Amino acid sequence: MDAMMSASREFFRQPSEEKQKCSNLIDGGGKHSEVEGYGNDEVVNQAEGLSWNDRLHLRVEPEDERNFTKWPAHPKSFRLLEYASRTKRIRDLVFRSIAKLLDLDEDYFLNQISSKDPGFARFNYYPPCPRPDLVLGMRPHSDAGLLTILFVDHDVGGLQVERDGRWYNVPAKPYSLVINLADCMEIMCNGIFRSPVHRVVTNAERERLSLAVFYAVDGETVLEPAPGLLDDERPARYGKFKAKDFGLSFD
Repeated sequence: MDAMMSASREFFRQPSEEKQKCSNLIDGGGKHSEVEGYGNDEVVNQAEGLSWNDRLHLRVEPEDERNFTKWPAHPKSFRLLEYASRTKRIRDLVFRSIAKLLDLDEDYFLNQISSKDPGFARFNYYPPCPRPDLVLGMRPHSDAGLLTILFVDHDVGGLQVERDGRWYNVPAKPYSLVINLADCMEIMCNGIFRSPVHRVVTNAERERLSLAVFYAVDGETVLEPAPGLLDDERPARYGKFKAKDFGLSFD
C-alpha cells in the first residue's frame, strides 16, 4: 500500500509532458477522450462544472484486455498488477460475506459474474484549491458497477457520503480500505444493501490522493434481484435487464 501511494504521488508530480504520454485524449484537438489513460473527467453537463482533480484510469480486468500503452513507464515502483490481484481477493471475500448475511449460498454473487467483467483502477489527484467553497473534487454520484475498493491518503480527508439529505465525512484512517457497494449490487440485493451517493470536497492547503479499484459487470450481464431474497412480503424492487441497457457497466 505504501508503494502504491508513493508511485501515485510520484506519477502526478511529473512534468505535464511525461503524464501526457499516458493521455486519454483520442484526437489532436483534445475534444474527445476515452476511459483509459491520464486526464480529467469529461464534462457531460456544463452546469455541473469540472471536477477538481487529475486522474489516471487503467483497466486491470480482464487480463487479456489490459492496454499497457496507457500504463506509465515511470515511476519504476508502479506495482498495480500485484495490488489489483490482492483487491480481487478482497472483492471475493466481500461478495461471500454479503451472501452469508443475506442467507444466500456463499458463492451466489460470485456465480453471477464472469471472466469478462471489467475492472478498472483509478488514481485520483486532488490538488489544493484556493476556493474550496466553489468547486468539488468530485461531483455527487453513485458507482455504477458491483463494488469499489478505495484506498485513501493517510491523513487528508475529503470523501463524504450522503444520507437523508445530509453529507457525512468518511474518516481517513491509515492503511484502511473503504468498501463501497455499487448500483448493480444494490439491484442483486433487491435494495437491502444500497449504493450510496458520495462526493469529494476540496482542500485549500493540502493535496489529496486516492486509489479506487472498480469492479463492474459485462454489458451482456442480466441483472435482477436474487430470487432467494423475494417472497410475498418482499417483492422485487427492480426488473430484469441487461446492464448495457441501463448504462450500468464500464463497457
